[in-house]
Amino acid sequence: MLEHVPFAQTIPFERDMLKRVRMRHFHSVAFVFPAPAALRRLGAPCAALMPGAAALALMILLLVPQAAIAQSETEPAPGAVNVGVYVSPPFVVAQNGTYDGMAIELWEAIAGKLNLATRYVAYPTIRDLVNATRDGEIDAAVTNLTITRNRAERIAFTQPWYDAGLRIMVPQEGTGGFWSVVSGLGNAGHLRAYAWLLLVIVAGTIGLTLFDRKFDPAFPKRWRDGVAESFYHVVSVATAGRAARKNLFGWLGRFWQAAWLVVGVGVVAYITSSVTSVMTTVSLESGIHSLADLPGKTVGVFTGSVAEDYVTELGIASRSYSDIDAAAAAMNAGTVEAIVGDAPILEHFAHENVGDDVAVVGNIFHPDKYGFAFLHDSDLTHPVTLRLLEFIEDGTVERLRSRYFGSTP
Repeated sequence: MLEHVPFAQTIPFERDMLKRVRMRHFHSVAFVFPAPAALRRLGAPCAALMPGAAALALMILLLVPQAAIAQSETEPAPGAVNVGVYVSPPFVVAQNGTYDGMAIELWEAIAGKLNLATRYVAYPTIRDLVNATRDGEIDAAVTNLTITRNRAERIAFTQPWYDAGLRIMVPQEGTGGFWSVVSGLGNAGHLRAYAWLLLVIVAGTIGLTLFDRKFDPAFPKRWRDGVAESFYHVVSVATAGRAARKNLFGWLGRFWQAAWLVVGVGVVAYITSSVTSVMTTVSLESGIHSLADLPGKTVGVFTGSVAEDYVTELGIASRSYSDIDAAAAAMNAGTVEAIVGDAPILEHFAHENVGDDVAVVGNIFHPDKYGFAFLHDSDLTHPVTLRLLEFIEDGTVERLRSRYFGSTP
């Protein structure tokens, strides 16, 4: 017959049964059972209590890890994280060994909420940044990183925080420079007509000088002064359609001057219309105004960017560059005829580098979105996304966008 053991005597056994071993990140819990000698000492009462102890152990095993995992996803342990960046103004700007910009400000606001210290690591191209994130070299990627299916297969993204797309940047002289217009005028035959007009002006100047020296007593006696006076009068009639001398022959003289005025108006109209038509033709033939004008041209893109993949899919010839400064230098040197890149990056460059004579043309195409990136299964993805959603909902992201890009998208 089993001897009754008071419940109080079972407490040491329960305590030994439920010794917890501390594991990293609280992702697992282990239990240590008492030694066999302890079991023999407790005897039959131990056997009677084993089912209850096992059930209690199972409940703790199921409940404690789940609570620990939920806590680790929402509030990661405070510490330092390595953040990879790609310099891309105005999202990431390098300043004397530190970094600033819209993406940096947004990340640091999130890191502050999560008690994370940040160590920045710069990468020369977008491709290098994505590969470093995939390989676990860094904990997070912060820049204007476009979310794509191909990248999402290799790295994890947060909720999008900026809507963008692609545009085209071209040199301004490419839309109709001086020598392009001169060449166009020559090809159209207008330069020959201008030469005949110049010959007429010279002949008119000589004839008027001889005429006035004979019939106008007030005409300058020195040849130098007389030729200058006649040349001014002829050019005034030819270009402005107005007479600049007095009438010497009454009503016949007035009719003669009126005829010259008509000729002058015709000359001005011809020059204006010919130059305008040639400029329009040159602009249409050699200028780039939209995506439809890129076939047959060579464009600059950023290494590893969405623009690089997109123009390759379209069959457009391209050269890749590490950043916008290198691409703009190549375009100004004539190596490429345009740059295809993220609209906010090109627009910011054109605005900040007015002296470079560049222009952003056409509408936005291939719309996309930016997000922060992490290694798959990173403990940071979920908490960072939650804080990012919080900042989107309370207007923090929109205030940052307005400060860097103005009040209109």
